[in-house]
Amino acid sequence: MNKSIKISSVFPKHLFWDVKMEQLDAETDQGLIIPRALFMTDELSFVQDIEKLELIYSSDEIIDTLKTTKERISNKVCEMVAHRYHIPVFRRYSN
Repeated sequence: MNKSIKISSVFPKHLFWDVKMEQLDAETDQGLIIPRALFMTDELSFVQDIEKLELIYSSDEIIDTLKTTKERISNKVCEMVAHRYHIPVFRRYSN
């Protein structure tokens, strides 16, 4: 994990449409970066997207942030994260 990586060099700009990417800090903006990095992911792009996050954050940081975020992360994304890290499935929204 490397918190000194420039976010703009790892993630596509469209994920952070409402902020200046060059001002994002991996440590202080973790609560925004982690959910946004997975916001548009699906079964086809999940591995590539999560591996980008893993360059910067630990699995515990990713899991904890997704469990508490107010960003709109789908239950499917939460399920994929849970399977990747071999933890019980968690959901953001009840069905």
